Amino acid sequence: MLISRRRTLTLLSASALAACAAEVDPDEAAAAAPTTPSETEGPFFPENTNVERDADLTRLAGRSERAAGHVIEMRGRVLGPDGRPVSGARVQLWQANAGGRYAHSLDAGNPAPLDPNFQGYGLVETDASGGFSFTTIKPGGYMVAEEGPRTPHMHWRIDAGGRRLTTQSYFPDEAANDSDFLIRAMRVDPGLLIAAAGAPGAEGALGYDWTVTLPA
Repeated sequence: MLISRRRTLTLLSASALAACAAEVDPDEAAAAAPTTPSETEGPFFPENTNVERDADLTRLAGRSERAAGHVIEMRGRVLGPDGRPVSGARVQLWQANAGGRYAHSLDAGNPAPLDPNFQGYGLVETDASGGFSFTTIKPGGYMVAEEGPRTPHMHWRIDAGGRRLTTQSYFPDEAANDSDFLIRAMRVDPGLLIAAAGAPGAEGALGYDWTVTLPA
């Protein structure tokens, strides 16, 4: 997929501003868990969220086939700025399919095919321990005009107690992490957005674990 130069610059500027906002005073950093950096929402937030949106993005009601690609289990915890678990947080996930295409009208020019069996969007609430889990497909990367490839990533919006964090997460040991223009633009530790490889999920799915710390 190619994204226009103007949209690229908009995304880059938004990412840089959000990253600056996520920086904390050095004196406070020692006493608080590192805040998960904000990232740009991007242009592909679902146009209709009143669709199937359960925690398993690999299967759609009424279809016998599973989404194409490597099945993964994305597990996480949402913590408050005090490091305590946040229960009842609203966690939204959206992402590209295994080919690197979004089910969105703005991605209509992407030569990668849509996957009719892929949900692409999910919504859950955290449990008493702040935990959440999605079964999904590892997304493919895609090209951005004049900037190069975007590394595989997931988009998140987390709402809890009047706080909102919009961010992205990345996968460990991805070669494109080093060249991704949004990661390179960050002025805080991008490692806070990289999920850790974890125990396998159900049916041998690759497991990833990620802790999200909300801003104050």
